[in-house]
Parts: sequence; C-alpha cells; structure tokens
Amino acid sequence: MSNNTPPTGISTGTLYGVSVGPGDPDLMTVRAMRTIGACPVVAYFCKRGTSGQARRIADGCITAEHIELPMVYPVTVELPPSHPDYGRQIEAFFDESAERLAEHLAAGRSIAALNEGDAFFYGSFMHLFLRLASRFPTEVVPGVTSMMCSASLLPRPLTLRDDVLAVIPGTLGEEALLHALRNADAAVIMKLGQNLPKVRRAVEAAGLADRAWYIERASMADQRVMPFREAPETAPYFSQIVIPGEGLRR
Repeated sequence: MSNNTPPTGISTGTLYGVSVGPGDPDLMTVRAMRTIGACPVVAYFCKRGTSGQARRIADGCITAEHIELPMVYPVTVELPPSHPDYGRQIEAFFDESAERLAEHLAAGRSIAALNEGDAFFYGSFMHLFLRLASRFPTEVVPGVTSMMCSASLLPRPLTLRDDVLAVIPGTLGEEALLHALRNADAAVIMKLGQNLPKVRRAVEAAGLADRAWYIERASMADQRVMPFREAPETAPYFSQIVIPGEGLRR
C-alpha cells in the first residue's frame, strides 16, 4: 500500500462523501450539487458494465471537466457474502479503491465520492471513509434517505407521538428480525432482495402484516407502492418494507 505523502508545499484535497438521494435527481440537495461542481474529481461505485445508480442520479452535475473515477465491484451477486472468497475480494477492492482516491487527494485534488441515499446511512462511502478519514480532510454531505422517501409515499406518518422507530437490515437472522419487530412501534426493513421470504415470515409472525407496506424503487420512474400482503414474491435491491407506528401516548 502506497504512502501517498503529498509533495512539499501542496495542500491535500478534501474527500467529500456526497449523498445524492434515493433516485430522483430533484431530491439532491443544493449543497450536494455545489460540492460536485466544486470538486475536480468525481468517484462512484458501480457494477461491471454500468455507471452505477449514484452516477446516474448526479449526471446533470457532472461535466467534461471532471475527472471520473468509477470503482467497479469485482463481485456483486456472483458469490454470497458468506463465501470466504467474497470477503477477500471485496476488502482488497476497497483497499485498492481508497488508494486510487488517495493519489488524487495527496496531489491536492478534492474528490466528490457519490453515494445513493445518505452516505452515513448504510452507504458504500463508509468503506472509503474508514480507510481515508484519518489521512485526509473528510466531510459528509447529508442527503435524503431511501427510508424517508419511502415513508413519504404512504397514507399515514411513519412515526408520531411517542412511537419508537426501528431500522432493521433484512440480512439479520429470522429470530433477530422477529425480536426487532416486536420491540418497535414503527419499523423500516432495509436490504430486502433475496431476504424477502425470511422477512415476510418475520413480519407475519410479529402480527404486523396488516400495517406494513412494500415500496420498490422509491422516487424512481418505475417505483411501486403496495400493501405488504400484495408484495411480489421476489424483490430488487432497491426495495423496503415500511411499517408506520400507531402514534400511542405513553
């Protein structure tokens, strides 16, 4: 791993974790757009053969003057996360990606690292932050989360009065999912995808199926919103289950 020590007399660039929102470019913040415009380098994660969701959202802010740094995942769905080769490949990829960014930062070029939703809310930017924040000035530009975008599509508030909200990753085991649901007044279950059958069983077992909603690709052109019991058998990555609270006073 290279040291990337800046040459004498050169100030380092700043790494910005730029949150670009859930999908609709209109939900990008003014600060996010200004930050992208002010940075000479734009970095983003993507799958092989694509430019990635974050890059698509920010397309109107990126010009020919920008240096673009696509960071192409070596694996996505080819291996399960539990496979030992997955962990080795993905960690090496994050190390290599961070060093590519470090070269620009050490040369004094600031970077807008794009992230769907919010960079510190299950964001891919965290992998860069953990590797670079101790070495270079780093700032996070907050953004609209997919969770709140999904909640805004429902016919009742997500939380009110004394509701306690739980944000639950669908990657948890079924018993852990059920425990989290039973201990919350309102809930958002993230990371559905192949976890949907397990999540569906937990929601049913917790007695929350009648209050739950399924939201797919919130704010995108092909978004879908429906009661949980009408949800499809399979779910894409950009989907969530949202369970509004009942607004009880304690």
